[in-house]
Amino acid sequence: MLNEERVVLMTKMASYEARDGKKCLAIGSYFRSDYIGWQVLKSIISATIAFVVVFAMYIFYDFEIFMTEIYKMDLLEFAKSILYLYLGTVGTYAFISYVVYTIRYSRASRSLRAYYMNLHKLSAMYKNEKKG
Repeated sequence: MLNEERVVLMTKMASYEARDGKKCLAIGSYFRSDYIGWQVLKSIISATIAFVVVFAMYIFYDFEIFMTEIYKMDLLEFAKSILYLYLGTVGTYAFISYVVYTIRYSRASRSLRAYYMNLHKLSAMYKNEKKG
């Protein structure tokens, strides 16, 4: 005999596995600090690459003017200003990434908790069917 409640629960779980389950299971395989740290590290590397590309585009846009002005400017002060801009950009990006990935991890863990509760409920249904 088919148990309608069990079929509904299994359909709901299969839908979850096909839709959000893959992402949540991948996230749930990490410890919280490992997942967030890895994602923030990847974000910092991406922000560094983006900063270098944008800075190079800025320099090459007016390269002739930059080359004539380089002898008049204080290079140490220019390097400090670029370093502060870099640290501000990467720091802001890392903070935003930390917040985003903390929220993603907490949502995934809540979702997985509900999924595992449904698995437990399904297991209990099978055990009750065998007894009865």
